[in-house]
Amino acid sequence: MNERLRRNPRTEAIWTQLNEALAALSTSTGRRELDIVDVGGGSGVFAVPLARIGHRVTVVDPSPNALATLARRAAEEGVGDQVTGVQGDAAGLAGVVGPAGADVVVCHGVLEVVDDVSGAVTAIAAALRPGGVASVVVAQRYAAVLAKALAGHFADARRLLDDPDGHWGRSDPLPRRFDESGVRALLTGAGLRVDEVHGVRVLTDLVAGSVVDDPAEVAALAELEAAAVAHPAFRAVAAALHVLATKA
Repeated sequence: MNERLRRNPRTEAIWTQLNEALAALSTSTGRRELDIVDVGGGSGVFAVPLARIGHRVTVVDPSPNALATLARRAAEEGVGDQVTGVQGDAAGLAGVVGPAGADVVVCHGVLEVVDDVSGAVTAIAAALRPGGVASVVVAQRYAAVLAKALAGHFADARRLLDDPDGHWGRSDPLPRRFDESGVRALLTGAGLRVDEVHGVRVLTDLVAGSVVDDPAEVAALAELEAAAVAHPAFRAVAAALHVLATKA
């Protein structure tokens, strides 16, 4: 748990929050090694580091190419025996994990694109053991409104602002975005208790890549992002929301 892994400023806040939740869960269960399911975890951006700090991770993803990359990455990092890739999606989670088979379910950037968002969240809740934790990251609608307006796409920005259900046309790369009240309602409706909501990627998505082209600048941006995330006032304009929820 104490190993410090190098991560980029866009995900550093998520890692900080997730590691705190994992440490608390290990303490409450008395188990250092947790059973983690990463829904839509693809090539293992989260799964492999989680395995490196001692957890068993099952990645459920519909892409065979991503799962092949996952297997290579896990082998290269020496954690091939702790990472399992299964082709599937959130809707079929029960068939992969079974009821109450996971201590933690990671669901980052998935609810935006699933066919049945309520069904996916219900499946995530069913996969968790009592006291288990769901780590959910979703794109936030209000940040997208700002981004489109700043890019000069005013009609798209207005559609995003006016339509809380996210049906704003085919030109948008994501079919669905969320606000805090909406994602809270989804999770509580599935029987999960929302413990924490954090805004993430508050500033990092606004900074051009060319501005941070050396390690010192990357570190400075990471520190600035961490400071901004700590201020609740920034949550409404964060590019994404990170929600930690517990199964009673």
